Amino acid sequence: MVEVKLENIVKTFGETVALKGINLHVKDGELFTLLGPSGCGKSTTLRIIAGLDFADSGHLYFDDDDVTYKSSSERGAVLVFQNYALWPHMTVYDNVAYGLKVKKLPKQEIDRKVKWALELVKLQGYEDRYPTQLSGGQQQRVAIARALVVEPKLLLLDEPLSNLDAKLRLEMRSEIRRIQRELGITVIYVTHDQEEAMAISDRIAVMNIGQIEQVGTPKEIYEQPKTEFVASFMGKTNVIPAEVVERDGDKVTVRFEGFKLDGLTYTGENDKVVVVIRPERISLHPIENAVSITGKVDLIEYYGFFIEVVGLFGEMRIISRTINDRDVIGLRPQGDVTFYIEREDILVLPKTL
Repeated sequence: MVEVKLENIVKTFGETVALKGINLHVKDGELFTLLGPSGCGKSTTLRIIAGLDFADSGHLYFDDDDVTYKSSSERGAVLVFQNYALWPHMTVYDNVAYGLKVKKLPKQEIDRKVKWALELVKLQGYEDRYPTQLSGGQQQRVAIARALVVEPKLLLLDEPLSNLDAKLRLEMRSEIRRIQRELGITVIYVTHDQEEAMAISDRIAVMNIGQIEQVGTPKEIYEQPKTEFVASFMGKTNVIPAEVVERDGDKVTVRFEGFKLDGLTYTGENDKVVVVIRPERISLHPIENAVSITGKVDLIEYYGFFIEVVGLFGEMRIISRTINDRDVIGLRPQGDVTFYIEREDILVLPKTL
């Protein structure tokens, strides 16, 4: 287990600035996720932590040890790659044992550690199989066992589930979380999948164009986004361009598409804003003291465990979500619909995109 600190990490490739002064603090024993779209710098950050790339400037600490320019072997961090990187000509046992053999440990100790690692990932009995005889999920377990058998201080996972089908992804993300909790090891996890990050992380850093937009718990990131990018990136939501037309202290009235919403909290100076409303926070039934907007039903979409009603308000489409079939009785495309939203469920953020 180890605490990881990045201070003003800058990395360029030619004229491209991949990381623009990254500052992060990953706590000891935490499962911390770097989340963002392709090309945002999350894998570059992970490779710098692993020692596979070096920062142009800034400092990287493991606990109080400055490891900025130490080799990967000196850091005690192990990276599990997206494509597993297993030796196809080696058995499961030999793949897992490889790092221990490099260290020239006694055979009895190697046997004990490999047995422990395979039990940890629930692959006991697979020692004599080859990677081509395993499913994708099983290959990923072997890769994780190979990483953990050398008892690293830090486990780094780069898009570890992207090559798996949907069912296996759900299974493996639960397994990764189980293993992390069982060992209490510090894990830094890279993904572009918001749901994956929300499900397994203690905290998340949302990255965009080489910068960190926000760090927080999954709940904080989802419910209290600090920027327009975070709000729009974290799951399906309504991000509505609007304008502040009245101010009274930290309460404002905003206008969009001919509608006005009053009594909203906003402390920014910019009058060009976005109104952020999660679909599940919009009610199809009257709520006392809520704001309301009336428009036309554009679509009613059934997803099994919830139903989405897409309303058309001028040229603006706004999505509401309900888990109750009775909420949509009487609604029909092109028919009238009124959305009710409590003011505390409406975020107003500066427009930046």
